[in-house]
Amino acid sequence: MLYYIKKYPFSLAIILTVIYLSFFKPPTMADLPLFPGVDKVVHFCMYGGMAGMLWLEFLRNHRKYATVLWHAWIGAVLCPIALSGIIEILQEYCTTYRGGDWLDFLANTGGVLAATVFAWFVLRPWIVKKQK
Repeated sequence: MLYYIKKYPFSLAIILTVIYLSFFKPPTMADLPLFPGVDKVVHFCMYGGMAGMLWLEFLRNHRKYATVLWHAWIGAVLCPIALSGIIEILQEYCTTYRGGDWLDFLANTGGVLAATVFAWFVLRPWIVKKQK
């Protein structure tokens, strides 16, 4: 466990923050002029940030990542999507002040996929070029 704390400190902090934000009771925001669907944008950004940081720390920590690249696909794509689904189910059935929403899950998945595309086409080539 200490290995993961040393190698992925920012990712773990973001994961803990997302879990906290998913279960705390938010204050009422009736007087704030927000646009419809602002929560979907927040979900997209939370999970996009989480997956992006996981990709960044993985690529930074594994210089010869070609042999273990499948770990990144599991850890930075499948795990955040599974975590978001589990959190949505727990919000629906274990809280009275939150409700699980499949559109939130879709926004979470979209954020993870957007971060993955960015990591694959921007971060990965940049880090590979930086290594040479």
